[in-house]
Amino acid sequence: MNKIIKIALGAAIILSMGATTASASPEKGKKLFVKKLKKACGVSGAVIANKHTQGEWAEINEDGKLADEIKNFCPNVKDNALKGKYLPHYFDFFHEYGSDSGNVPSC
Repeated sequence: MNKIIKIALGAAIILSMGATTASASPEKGKKLFVKKLKKACGVSGAVIANKHTQGEWAEINEDGKLADEIKNFCPNVKDNALKGKYLPHYFDFFHEYGSDSGNVPSC
């Protein structure tokens, strides 16, 4: 019985750590934008984020067209800057600072 409890507790800890590290954040999205997209876009993150409302960004993301939309605004961006692992962070950043959010990023 004691062994089962230890295994269950260990599994719970591993799963909770995995969920924490897998979540995206606007702050990480901002850092990635500055590092990977800002030079290619030639504008700040605020300009790109203000192109759509939060609802429009959510719809673009749900449709799986976020990379295409970034390419639309930044045609010079390299494909390696639009890897699938970056897109959730870009979305969180653009959504957080969408035109109807009232938030302004510092990049």
